[in-house]
This record gives sequence, C-alpha cells and structure tokens, in this order.
Amino acid sequence: MKKTETKSTVLLAHHLKVLKMPTILAECEKVASRCAADNIDPLGFLLQLCELELLERERKAAIRRLKAANFPNNKTLDSFDFSAQPSINRVLVSELLRCEYIEKRETILLIGNPGTGKTHLATALAMEACARGKKVRFWRVTELITTLMEAREDRQLMRLRGRLSKLDLLVLDELGYVPASKVGAELLFDIISTAYERTSIIVTTNLPFENWTEVLGSERLTGAVLDRLTHRCHIIEMSGESYRLKDAKRRRKKGQGATTKSDLPETPPRGSLRHQNLTQ
Repeated sequence: MKKTETKSTVLLAHHLKVLKMPTILAECEKVASRCAADNIDPLGFLLQLCELELLERERKAAIRRLKAANFPNNKTLDSFDFSAQPSINRVLVSELLRCEYIEKRETILLIGNPGTGKTHLATALAMEACARGKKVRFWRVTELITTLMEAREDRQLMRLRGRLSKLDLLVLDELGYVPASKVGAELLFDIISTAYERTSIIVTTNLPFENWTEVLGSERLTGAVLDRLTHRCHIIEMSGESYRLKDAKRRRKKGQGATTKSDLPETPPRGSLRHQNLTQ
C-alpha cells in the first residue's frame, strides 16, 4: 500500500508539472489533510485546490502587467494630496477609478502646470486599470517619439505599432515639454489615430490646447490630434503652484531658524575680482 501511495504521489507530481499547476502541486497534500479532517467530499477538495491555483495565477499576472506597463513610480490615489488641488473633481476621479472609460474607449486629458500632480494621478488611474486586468503601457511622449523613430529606421515600426494596438490603455505623459520634429509629430499622430475608439488614452500636458502647435508644429496636424483626443473625453484641469516648489519652500522656511555661520556664503576678500563683481 505504501508503494502504491508513493507511486501515485510521484505520478501526480509529474502530471501537475506537465499541466503547469505548481500551486496545486505545492498545496495538494496540505489541503487533502485539511479536507479529510473536516470531512469535505472529493469535489470540495478539488474546488479548494483550483481556487488556490487561480488566485496564484491572478497574482502573478498582475505582477507581469505592472512590469509591462513600465511605470516610472508606483502611485496610488491614497497618496495623492487632494487638499493641494481643491479644483479637481473628486467625484469624477472616483468614477474613473472604476475603469468604465476603458470599456467605452474614452480619453482622459490632465492639464496643468508642472508639479501639480498630473503624472501622479495618471499613474494611479493606470495602476488601477492594471489591477483590474487591463493591458497598460506608460510612455513619456519624448521617449515614445524617439522609440518610434528608431523603430522606423530599423524597419520595426509595424511590429511596435502592433504591440501598442493590443493595449487597453495607453498613457502619454508630459506632452508639451519638448517640441517634436515633423517626422516625430507625424508618428505620434499615427499612434493616436490608430488608438482612436480602439484604445483608451490618458494624456498629461502643461499646455492649453491653443499652444499644442508649439509641440506638433503643424496647425493641421494639431487639429487632427485634438479632434481625436477630445471626442468622448474627460478633461481634468489642475491649477495652482507646483507641489514640489511648495514643498521646497516649506522645508527652506523650516530650516531658516537653524542657519549657522557655516551656512552663510563666504565673503570674498576686499579687492578681489569676485568682490568687485558683487559690489558693482
């Protein structure tokens, strides 16, 4: 009997490896003992094992989605300072967190000055989409344009476009910080045009719409981009001073009372060139 049980255990381990069910393999003996003690029938035993396998697969899949999304930092709404941005419609943000906009292929535009939390909010919404099983990719616009141009030179553009077309959500961060070349702007438009009504897009920008020509160059191209992005779109405007700047001022003010002689700038010797420049 012992030999039969040993043989069964070995065969079971082999079959579970072939079927790629490592969690069932790791947990089956433990669950079997617990079910026997609780007088649970064989189907109940099998159900518990399958649930454990599914939970572990979902956990690993979520990790893979987060890694594939390539977020610069992990951000959540719990760490977002809404008090610093009282103009934000928190009800709308809560609705967007349910990710229904992805099912409807809608766009989100986050517009505001640098440091007002646009990237934080975009990342938090995109991470929630990952947690709900959506395929997400985060790109800084300048990096995406560079990658598209390199793929074009290497004759890999169609392959890259194919990967992007399979996404549920595409995040385009920092549109407007660096002007794009004519070719770069056209490649970016192609991605946005392909995603239109197929893939949801989140865009963060520091520029009002009337200034987008500064980045995309052509008024015709800018109009075509805006036409697609603003159709079925949620716009969140973020006003006020940069959070990073306010934090720096707060820390500087906090440290003013502790200034010592060593913290003061060195006074150049009288008659030196530096002293003459400072006194002129």
